[in-house]
Amino acid sequence: QVQLVESGGGLVQPGGSLRLSCAASGSIFGIGLMGWYRQAPGKQRELVATITRGVITNYANSVKGRFTISRANAKNTVYLQMNSLKPEDTAIYYCNAQNTRSLSTYWGQGTQVTVSS
Repeated sequence: QVQLVESGGGLVQPGGSLRLSCAASGSIFGIGLMGWYRQAPGKQRELVATITRGVITNYANSVKGRFTISRANAKNTVYLQMNSLKPEDTAIYYCNAQNTRSLSTYWGQGTQVTVSS
């Protein structure tokens, strides 16, 4: 089994910054794609950003230029640097990891990000 532990959420003012972390542990062999999703109140869960083991990145249009996903493969850790935060970024952010060998998908417990003036 794979466990994903998230941290870094909190309350910030518009224009502020947060850095989320997600550490994978357990049976981590075969983990390839990792990323972040979010779900705002009353909204559907959406993809925020993904990163491959070869550090190829992909971003939702709504966060391009503001968020940066990065990966420390040796530590099995993924980060999401969030700058210029907007109220519409308020959501629960979930870490995701995919095992390219078994096709299993794993999710973290979620961390709350609130952007409010």
